[in-house]
Amino acid sequence: MTLVAGVDSSTQSCKVVVRDAETGALVRSGRAAHPDGTEVHPQAWWDALTSAITEAGGIDDVAAIAVGAQQHGMVCLDESGDVVRPALLWNDTRSAQAATDLIAELGERHGGGAQAGARAWAQAVGSVPVASFTATKLRWLAEHEPANAERTVAVCLPHDWLTWRLGGAESLAALATDRGDASGTGYWSPATGDYRLDLLEMAFGRTPQVPTVLAPDGSPGATKTGARLGAGTGDNAAAALGVGAELGDVIVSIGTSGTVFCVAAGPSADETGIVAGFADATGRFLPLVCTLNAARVLDAAAAMLRVDHAELAELALSAPAGADGLVMVPYLEGERTPNRPHATGALHGLRLGNATPAHLARAAVEGLLCALADGLDAIVAQGAAVQRVILIGGGARSAAVRQLAPAVFGVPVVVPPAGEYVADGAARQAAWVALGPQEPPQWTIEGTETYEADPTPQVRQAYAEARELVLDRTPPA
Repeated sequence: MTLVAGVDSSTQSCKVVVRDAETGALVRSGRAAHPDGTEVHPQAWWDALTSAITEAGGIDDVAAIAVGAQQHGMVCLDESGDVVRPALLWNDTRSAQAATDLIAELGERHGGGAQAGARAWAQAVGSVPVASFTATKLRWLAEHEPANAERTVAVCLPHDWLTWRLGGAESLAALATDRGDASGTGYWSPATGDYRLDLLEMAFGRTPQVPTVLAPDGSPGATKTGARLGAGTGDNAAAALGVGAELGDVIVSIGTSGTVFCVAAGPSADETGIVAGFADATGRFLPLVCTLNAARVLDAAAAMLRVDHAELAELALSAPAGADGLVMVPYLEGERTPNRPHATGALHGLRLGNATPAHLARAAVEGLLCALADGLDAIVAQGAAVQRVILIGGGARSAAVRQLAPAVFGVPVVVPPAGEYVADGAARQAAWVALGPQEPPQWTIEGTETYEADPTPQVRQAYAEARELVLDRTPPA
């Protein structure tokens, strides 16, 4: 039996799975927590990875290992390869103004304003900058921490850094990445397959070293134990691999962030900035919509009602569709889609008749799903033909989410069993490297469930009206 390992280094934790390369059968696994916060020293990721590997029984017997990790995070290295400062994560919104500035500056270069800038960014790299992107964080660093910016010789992403460490971290020249993760930096083009170093220089003031972009089945080397390293990828591209998504499938992942994405045959370029035109981990493309608020909306609602998640779902399912007019707009941590980094959550339509725990629970679940359905609409507007939604992530474990999702999305919803699909996708990529076929090996997922329901357009309409009432304003100092 040939064994491979896959890693999911997410915002909250690190998971490691060891699987049979040919069948995908799970052999063993491990897990370790990450610290909280929107900036984290990468050493914490390494410590968690080594702990998770130990809990998984080690990787001495695996033929290959690949890393899937949170996208966008800014990891800055000095000339010795040491970390310059804690990494700014995707959910750190301090670079929101930097995103606005970069859009305006490129617009000026193209003889227009912000609209021209957004169009130029979309055409250049498939996406319009938001606070999440690495390019905007580099601009923030240059403006607010010039000494750290001056020390920065190389910039990479979380999965790049972990792969580099697994390979021995002997030279900055060994830094490598893949199409999927590179496409989230703001300075690499999925359409051309090239870095846009002119945009990197515009953002940072100069051009630091960036990782080599490997082919989907490429390898940057091997671990000290001899396991071949897969190229690795970002978490969403890894999840698409993990669930075996094909053309026509839309994946909705409800984790720390909420993501809506699909496998596409060609690149996209949405100048509105709603859809990020990413690449995937197979050589195709991955148009994606991301929200900052996802599973933690359920956490917050459960905390407010002082119930556990099972009780929250039971309450939500006991209330009518639309919660008798109570609508939650769940922008609890600002929002990325729509781009409202300083917005807050809101409840609308509160009356005596719907001021109950059941109505609040229903409004929370519907609000979460409606925010994701807005992303589904945007994907469709980019040309995606949606046949079904594959629902994954911690939030998919909620009975209320599973049952209400097809009514809100308007299409059948397939829910695979709870699993570590980012880590599984990384393991599948590792198997691709280990076995050497032309395509990733086909692994079957057993135990999927399909949910169908009549659409509830009135819920979407009420949410859309409430959403437009939310303000985006900087909090007082």
